[in-house]
Amino acid sequence: MSTPIRVAGFLAAVVAAFALALVVGQAVGPVGGDEPVSAHGDVHEPASEPVTATTDDIPGGLMVSQSGYTLALAEPSTRAGQDRPVAFTITGPDGAPVTGFEVEHEKQLHLIAVRRDFTGFQHVHPVLDEDTGVWSVDLDLTPGSWRVFADFTATGADALTLGADLSVDGRPEPATPLAENHTATVGDYEVTLDGDLRAGEDAELTVRVEKDGEPVTDLQPYLGAYGHLVALRGGDLAYLHVHPGGSTEPGPEVTFYAAVPSDGTYHLYLDFQHDGVVRTAAFTVRSGGHP
Repeated sequence: MSTPIRVAGFLAAVVAAFALALVVGQAVGPVGGDEPVSAHGDVHEPASEPVTATTDDIPGGLMVSQSGYTLALAEPSTRAGQDRPVAFTITGPDGAPVTGFEVEHEKQLHLIAVRRDFTGFQHVHPVLDEDTGVWSVDLDLTPGSWRVFADFTATGADALTLGADLSVDGRPEPATPLAENHTATVGDYEVTLDGDLRAGEDAELTVRVEKDGEPVTDLQPYLGAYGHLVALRGGDLAYLHVHPGGSTEPGPEVTFYAAVPSDGTYHLYLDFQHDGVVRTAAFTVRSGGHP
């Protein structure tokens, strides 16, 4: 066979093979298209954007820094004693001490101090040096490990509660474990707590104040209300905001609303004012009610 004939035959075979491949490809459809297909024939949607964790759902007081703000104690340890000076700053996102704060409940900043066994509770209001941004206050401190909470709203920012540990020198006296109680005696006063905490629900709590067995009907406003209630979760000392119910009656009952994030033990501290003196009643309760 001559060379021209062999070349012509080869070209004809190539054309035939190409035509056959084209027909098969159209019947099967595209392979490796733009959208992946599952074994069930479903078209997969593009992967969603990665989820970034936030601190919005973390209870207050568990973090020393949040949203760019930091609670910085001047000294992480101190000596035991009455009226011991404690100083600190709130630094902002730029790293500088913050000097501008909103007034909340009649104060720019509320400081809560409590030993980690939930004794020694104090609710005080430090003084701010507006030139340096340093807050200062005196605390009554016994030996042991303490937690301090700064509850504040920096100008132009959201409300925050930051917490820091404070070590007090000396051997701590062992405290008696706090049993569940819904009645507290403070001098001549008896304060009862009614209502059940339930995880994930906004619970109504009512406190009733009596003195020498008689209802107190002339409570005095304290921090803009007839009582101020702080709740700390057992174990990690998470700080929970408890909102007053807006009662306009000066006793004997004051209502609050509290939402706890989990089941467990909670320690509640009620500050109330009568005859010009602020007193604190302490309760230990469990979420889910009591017998």
